[in-house]
Amino acid sequence: MLTLAILGFLYGEPLHGYELKSRITGLTGHVRPVSDGALYPAITRLEKAGLLRRRAEPGSGAAPRQTLELTAEGRAELLRRLADPEQAEITDQIRFFTVAAFLHHLAAPPRQAAVLRRRLDFLDAPSSFFYDGSDRPVTAEQEPNPFRRGMLLVARASTAAERGWLTGTIEELERQGGATPSEAPGATSSEAPGMTAGLRPSEH
Repeated sequence: MLTLAILGFLYGEPLHGYELKSRITGLTGHVRPVSDGALYPAITRLEKAGLLRRRAEPGSGAAPRQTLELTAEGRAELLRRLADPEQAEITDQIRFFTVAAFLHHLAAPPRQAAVLRRRLDFLDAPSSFFYDGSDRPVTAEQEPNPFRRGMLLVARASTAAERGWLTGTIEELERQGGATPSEAPGATSSEAPGMTAGLRPSEH
């Protein structure tokens, strides 16, 4: 997720390290704080991989400021990751929202729609935070514990809102691209979803 956020923010414009950290914190810091100990080693790894470079600029002090910018390879890597997210970037809500934050960089609406459809397919599969002895999802109506029932009700409302946004956006993107759902690449996902780190239960 951190690598995707670095590539995504630098795709738009070169940034200083502190500016990059501030933007990543604004995107995910409320649930997954970004520390210098995680960010700067990640920047170094991407630099060694040839995906970004540092450019020195005169600063107000004695030391020059370092500006980070993507290479052509870095820009291509971001587009590749957006077009074909890992399954965890579909099933984990926070990771998926990181993908969605930069999905506009994909030029073709049908390709954007295909990514959203993978998330919608995942949400449509029955799920719960809790399961009975036969591995069947437990619904809010079946849960006697008021605290667990609250978790299920909140997750249900969140999932309903996300499903509505996904459905409407997919329809609009497919109209823009002139593709039907069956024509859009990656319209379905054959992988079976599992539990996620985000709010997910849709039927319960």
